Amino acid sequence: MPDKYSATWLSHSTIKDFLRCPRAYYLNNVYKDPKTNHKIQLMNPPLALGQIVHTVIERLSQMPVAERLKVSLVEKFEQEWKKVTGVKGGFSSPEEEERYKARGREMLKRVMDHPGPISQRAVKIDQELPQFWLSEADELILCGKIDWLEYLEDADAVHIIDFKTSRGQEDASSLQLPIYYLLVTHTQNRPVNKISYWYLDRDNEPVGQPLPDVAQAQTELIAIGKRMRLMRKLNNFKCPNGERGCPACIPLERIVKGEAQLVGESEFKQDIYILPKTEERSSKIL
Repeated sequence: MPDKYSATWLSHSTIKDFLRCPRAYYLNNVYKDPKTNHKIQLMNPPLALGQIVHTVIERLSQMPVAERLKVSLVEKFEQEWKKVTGVKGGFSSPEEEERYKARGREMLKRVMDHPGPISQRAVKIDQELPQFWLSEADELILCGKIDWLEYLEDADAVHIIDFKTSRGQEDASSLQLPIYYLLVTHTQNRPVNKISYWYLDRDNEPVGQPLPDVAQAQTELIAIGKRMRLMRKLNNFKCPNGERGCPACIPLERIVKGEAQLVGESEFKQDIYILPKTEERSSKIL
């Protein structure tokens, strides 16, 4: 078996970065600030909201079913929110922060009012970071954390649930659920019978999705992984737009150029930055 520390690690987020822009993939996942030897992370209000809501819900799976909703999720949310309040969450004003915070409260109220799978037993994978060899020959490891695994007792099977805090609809071509399907299949023994998105901003229950074509997904992921591994070997990560950059890499380039504000450090030893809001300019013809 090849050395896992020299392998290329793939996840939904790294693959998404890479497919958008190899340069953004590099800056998000490979580059380290030479002064701190830390990776960088660009914080913004949607990301802050998503992180806190996910943290509150995901911790419930570690608790016995009867204990999960004894304490208000909104109370837990208020405590967790302190980690991203003000500039730490990229908020430009108290008013903007309150708008996002109100959305988070409503999402968690929805979960309390309609707990559905949250009130059922959950499966916990016995790995801190679920992972498996996607291809030993190509030295590719697939990894990732899954939001929720509901235990389907009648079938002794698993229901994969991914929580969504954004208002947009996940693209049908997204590799997220195929990646999670492969991860769950290879890191525990029960079959996956169901797979869903739960759009917490609008839906009272998870929305079922078709089970993926596993062979096709694995072939596609290996092909992407081989491209990523080659670029890492060559240290050649170029934006499709060349020197002009694109929306994915330009904000990260601004961090490297020293145009961003350092506001903290993540639990994973990433330096967290925010960018100043672009000033609005107006003009009129007289």
